Amino acid sequence: MLHPCEAFGRRRPRKGAKDPRRAKGRRVEKSVHVEDKDILLDGLATRISLYARGGAVGLAEPDETGDLVFSALRRTRTRRTQDKNRLFRWYNDYELPSSLGGSEITVRLHANEHDKARGLNRTENVRPIPQSDPEFARLYARRNDAESINRALNDTLYLGRAHSVGRRRQLVEVLGYALTVNSLALHRHRRKRSQEAA
Repeated sequence: MLHPCEAFGRRRPRKGAKDPRRAKGRRVEKSVHVEDKDILLDGLATRISLYARGGAVGLAEPDETGDLVFSALRRTRTRRTQDKNRLFRWYNDYELPSSLGGSEITVRLHANEHDKARGLNRTENVRPIPQSDPEFARLYARRNDAESINRALNDTLYLGRAHSVGRRRQLVEVLGYALTVNSLALHRHRRKRSQEAA
């Protein structure tokens, strides 16, 4: 069976690591074929090809010149399921356009053996919440604070070693550190508000 790109006479996308990532000073997002999905369209089984571009999952349709034009699908939710071994697997649900029935499809976010065999790094190419997602800006704003807190915690470690031995002791230690930082921040915030009120 031909890959969709080959059917349109275009070069099949590679992993993209050696492809140029910048053109005229701007970043060129990597595009990659993720997987094919079978859907029901007007009662008939139809196979669609899903692509990823800049972490977003979408469809690629040929234009009048034969080039594939990417259109991202709308993410409706991110969810997880727990295996019997108590590990979690993550999935995104996407809404298909009305031309394809408007139903939802599920795309896994974790890699499997099939991905490894074809050289696809799924976790690099398919993001749970890509930059084009409406929720990205709200969540990304918290990153600097999270990185700052992690750095401050690492700075307390003598020679980069934990203060205690064992997972449970280290968990208590990290929680204690977080409570201390949060309590200090709350105290300073309340003191500043009382000074402003005075």
